[in-house]
Amino acid sequence: MTLHHLVREPKTIVGKNPVLLLLHGYGSNEEDLFSFASELPEEYYVISARAPYDLMYGSYAWYAINFDADQNKFSDLGQARNSRDLIAGFIDQLTVDYPIDAENVTLIGFSQGAILSYAIALSYPEKIRRVVAMSGCFDKEIVKDGFEANDFSNLAIFASHGSADQVIPVDWARMAKPVLDALGIENVYKEYPVGHGVAPQNFYDFRNWLLQ
Repeated sequence: MTLHHLVREPKTIVGKNPVLLLLHGYGSNEEDLFSFASELPEEYYVISARAPYDLMYGSYAWYAINFDADQNKFSDLGQARNSRDLIAGFIDQLTVDYPIDAENVTLIGFSQGAILSYAIALSYPEKIRRVVAMSGCFDKEIVKDGFEANDFSNLAIFASHGSADQVIPVDWARMAKPVLDALGIENVYKEYPVGHGVAPQNFYDFRNWLLQ
């Protein structure tokens, strides 16, 4: 299965290059995170995917978010799981279409894209080497059943959040680390004094983390 996507090729093509797969947030599109592709390490393919659910006017979602009469938010878990598996299949397709190292796939997700990045990596750790999860949270409901038994020895996660985030409360983001620690997943968690967005320092920190 393929998703509409943008590609920045690496500056130097080796036999197989690593890839950074960018997953945008709810109501955004593939152009959003791709805007900092030129700042990302040159040896990577940088591929930015468009979510499958069209919200009109150039905005897309990985899954619907609905509100009830009391303004409580509900995620469409069926759509979320569908997108999880869609992206897993898309990664397989990318390794066929491009000279990508299937052993070196990094997901970089923002908001809804970060929530999905956690779900994909914990459901299919054999496909994912690293995750950068910005302004998201870990939602066990959209991870494959029985994920706790997976082998996470090759997985590393960099998570970050704005301490003033009004879209996804920072308390939700903080819940991921104890879960990841318990699973033995190497992880780093950082907070920045911003709202629901990527602070420049956040960008430099995850970039340095990738370069290490």
